[in-house]
Amino acid sequence: MSEQFADAFGAVYFITLGCAKNEVDTDRMRSLLLAAGYEEAHDVEEADLAIVNTCSFLASATEESIEATLALAEEAADGVRSLPIVMCGCVPSRYGADLPGELPEVAAFVRTDEEDGIVGVVDGLLGVTRAVPAHVPDVKRTVEGSVAFVKISDGCDRFCSFCAIPYIRGRYRSCPWSEIRDEVVDLVSEGVRELVLIGQDTGIWGRDLADEGEGPHDLASLLRAVAEAVRPHDVWIRVLYLQPEGMTDDLISAIRDTPEVLPYIDIPVQHCSSRVLSAMNRSGSEEELDELFARLRREIPDMVIRTTYLVGFPGETDEEHERMLAFMDRTGFDYTSVFSFSPEEGTRAVKFDGQIDDDVKLERTQAAMDLAESLGFAATASHVGERAQVIVDGIEQTNEGYELIGHAWFQAPDSDGAVHLDAGEAAVGDILEVEFTDSFCYELVGHVVE
Repeated sequence: MSEQFADAFGAVYFITLGCAKNEVDTDRMRSLLLAAGYEEAHDVEEADLAIVNTCSFLASATEESIEATLALAEEAADGVRSLPIVMCGCVPSRYGADLPGELPEVAAFVRTDEEDGIVGVVDGLLGVTRAVPAHVPDVKRTVEGSVAFVKISDGCDRFCSFCAIPYIRGRYRSCPWSEIRDEVVDLVSEGVRELVLIGQDTGIWGRDLADEGEGPHDLASLLRAVAEAVRPHDVWIRVLYLQPEGMTDDLISAIRDTPEVLPYIDIPVQHCSSRVLSAMNRSGSEEELDELFARLRREIPDMVIRTTYLVGFPGETDEEHERMLAFMDRTGFDYTSVFSFSPEEGTRAVKFDGQIDDDVKLERTQAAMDLAESLGFAATASHVGERAQVIVDGIEQTNEGYELIGHAWFQAPDSDGAVHLDAGEAAVGDILEVEFTDSFCYELVGHVVE
């Protein structure tokens, strides 16, 4: 053990792959281990144990997770030292039974639903014995920075025919209001300036908590309750991953009329063809989506919309692809993620007729990405000349010195680009009034308005 951590039980090195939900899960494990007497190692050479929190949403993500794990094992071997590696998260949840024989480099595998027991796993691998059980903190977060992602649910009940998430993370489970309340109050008291509420399907939050007594009972009332709980701290609230049918009248009102809640919505439509959506085990039609997005922009001033498209789904025709492009262009989304269909093991779509050749999928995906970038770059450029508040997220060195890196209310953290400012007296977490003077791709340049 490094002298730096001589008074601790050991030093743990973390690698997190995948989405923001995994970042939250890693943060919970980190907090549990710190409370139990471990330290965090910021370099693998200082570590007594490493935790790799993995993603398995796509086959490519699984491969990346395994490659990162093997690279870590090789790095430790090159240093002629034994480094126990714990693989956590989605890969063990999806392939747990097969992994011990396939990855002997890994000392332990921990599924997503086992991660709150991480202290016991690490204790066992490092030979730590305790007279009394390790302390479990009420709020398991160690966020350092201006933004915190807050999971309000886990799992999914949709079983879209292309998606493995329900098989990885299980059925849908809303986090109780009391836990969410305690977490957000703790986070903002520590200086967090933006709370990003996430889940696989945030729009149905509370559906499984009907008998839980008083408190918010759906997403609209949850947003209002979170806003009231953090109101003294001048905090932004953003909600991501809403499904189209989750946009109720009350939710639209809550977003429009609650000052802390940003007029920013992430709605993954996946496609606009009712036939393709039905094959995906999703609902909706082009006409219904047209009406929804027109209503959102009509009823919520300055509405910003992010979406996701899945291109090359089995059976998708040239005409359906062209209609999807026309829908994208007509709707003019501010931010769009485009994915090519990946035949994921265990999903129904793997066995569908009409599998599309890779070269056709590539061509269609590139066309959708080109259009998405054209629309997104234009939406970003439209803010040049405007003034808006910007949260400072960090300070970076440049060839000319230093600059502040932040994000405006219309930019979701880690997703939608950033704002670049000349370094001044500001610190991470400050909210500045900024005038935007230029743009490049999804990035904005601005100066602080005195």
